[in-house]
Amino acid sequence: MTRATVDDVHELARGMPGATVYPGGPKTVYQVSSRSFVFFRTPRPDAFDPDTGERYDDVIVIWVASEEDKQALVLDESTPFFTTPHFNGHPSVLLRGSRVGELDRDELAEIVYDAWLARAGKRAAAAWLAERELG
Repeated sequence: MTRATVDDVHELARGMPGATVYPGGPKTVYQVSSRSFVFFRTPRPDAFDPDTGERYDDVIVIWVASEEDKQALVLDESTPFFTTPHFNGHPSVLLRGSRVGELDRDELAEIVYDAWLARAGKRAAAAWLAERELG
């Protein structure tokens, strides 16, 4: 089992069909069909260390297909995914870069693929799934 890295997040997102990257230092955004599916955000007041109050400077936002998928990830204490009140009702989960290594690369790949599928056009998603004999 290979532990995931932040570089893997970039590699996986960049490797998806039709992915466009908007590099912005710490705020890199990956889009498909002009819709973000993974992005690295700058520190904000809603994501902070509960002990020190320090804002997290390594938060990655990853889209999910549904509220049910989101809740499954954030409520599973065995995963590093979380959310904040700012993202209530938003189909995404948050992941700190410093905790990416709690996932293996295959788990991370599945999350990134699902994020892309949630945002890609129907034809592109169907073609990608068909290539992998998944759809």
